[in-house]
Amino acid sequence: MEKEILIEKYFEKGFLIGRSLLESDTEIRETAHPFLLILNKDNLDLGIDLKNQEPEKDQLLELDHHRVRLEKEDDSETYFSFINSLKKRTPELSSYSCIPVCSYENTSKKFEVRDFTNIFVSRYRFMENLLRTRPELNNILSVSRLSAKKDQEAVSLIGLVYEITEVKSGNLIITLEDLTGKINLIIPKSRQDLYRAAKDLVLDEVIGVTGTVKGQNLFAESILWPEVPLNQELKCFDEEIYAVFLSDIHVGSNNFLAEEFDKLIGWLSGNVGNDTQKEIAKKVKFLFIVGDLVDGIGIYPDQDKELVIKDIYSQYQAAADLLRKIPSYIQIVICPGNHDALHLAEPQPAFNPQHVQPLIKLPNVLLTSNPALVNICQNKNFSGFDVLLYHGYSFDYYVANVDSIRSSGGYERADLIMKFLLKRRHLAPSFTSTPYLPAHPEDPLIIRKIPDFFITGHIHYSIAANYRGITMISGSCWQSKTSFQEKVGHEPQPARVPLVNLKTREVKIIKFT
Repeated sequence: MEKEILIEKYFEKGFLIGRSLLESDTEIRETAHPFLLILNKDNLDLGIDLKNQEPEKDQLLELDHHRVRLEKEDDSETYFSFINSLKKRTPELSSYSCIPVCSYENTSKKFEVRDFTNIFVSRYRFMENLLRTRPELNNILSVSRLSAKKDQEAVSLIGLVYEITEVKSGNLIITLEDLTGKINLIIPKSRQDLYRAAKDLVLDEVIGVTGTVKGQNLFAESILWPEVPLNQELKCFDEEIYAVFLSDIHVGSNNFLAEEFDKLIGWLSGNVGNDTQKEIAKKVKFLFIVGDLVDGIGIYPDQDKELVIKDIYSQYQAAADLLRKIPSYIQIVICPGNHDALHLAEPQPAFNPQHVQPLIKLPNVLLTSNPALVNICQNKNFSGFDVLLYHGYSFDYYVANVDSIRSSGGYERADLIMKFLLKRRHLAPSFTSTPYLPAHPEDPLIIRKIPDFFITGHIHYSIAANYRGITMISGSCWQSKTSFQEKVGHEPQPARVPLVNLKTREVKIIKFT
């Protein structure tokens, strides 16, 4: 690192941030983060706190959740940070907030049975509270109190799906469980609408039911899910700026579409496309990558035969080299996926710093867990957009096990999978649908806060849709068909880029093939 440090090209035209600039430019001073690191050629380790609380030299400062790191070189200590929260406004360029609302860190410990029990109990409690607000569920009783009810009496129940059985008559028997016991819910095949809804039930999800008691059974009249409220606001920003959503880059694979990805970078840099497309590119302020940034090592048998980069450190270095070409005023948010260098169990933490140092050093990159919730564009007049990122490893299970998804397009209909999960307010309602890490006091895969955007990947198809005010986007891929996909008949749709106008919420999908 050179001793004269510039915040070079952090903004499109580039600014040197030093003491003289700070003191002479009121706009910078008033819009900067309360903790602002000042770098200049005369005093490389000068840290200035704008609230007159000068930090200790060895203190790690937080700047919009990016750590200012201390590096040693040539026996001199140098702070370095490209300050993404500094807002120097010009007609050509603006900066916008990007704040992690929820990004998980896991605790290493020896897990016990109660850790798994806590997951299910917290899930049940959360869903129960949501379902109790539904006007259709009157006279809600626990399982233990149902046994005292008379035959033909109408009741409501909230329970977790413990078992699903189809008997010879074609009727379904759903065993429901709450904190007091279990009961059988009978779904007659003759009730076609109810039967179709019940066929989409999966183990471990929490539902509300109405029905009548007959002996030790409950005969269903309706099934209700925790759901997303109907009155969800469709937020729009007051400026025409854009967000781009990608996933499954798979750097390191011999199927990585390097030429197409270079076209994407060229477009974002204003060098590719017609005048209209270049004008839109100038207004792109956010780029999300939802997992599988690299192809990884040892993800499946004989993967090494399909790799051009066979070292995980080199794969992340190559990925960082690509992302470095993207204009630095574009905030890049990356969560991990099942091909990244992390454990599969969800929630996956943000990337291991040991593996991704080249990414950490990029000024405009925010690394989050999988799943994660990030808020963008927040200001004093606007609450911002909440963006829920989930790579989508659980999707395979629902394509295989949910009749309505499988028969309506399967992997080509990521929107149906996302809608399915939003209705259940959970990213993996069936416990076996994804590896699970019970390292948290409450179920971390619950969709607690309703997002404005629900962004996924994993299945290598791109699609966009709206569900009750939530923009649902699947982010395509940048890898051509692999030998495994060839074997299973999977036809990916690579190099498609969902682009969202945050002023209108209009979504376009640009093809770079």
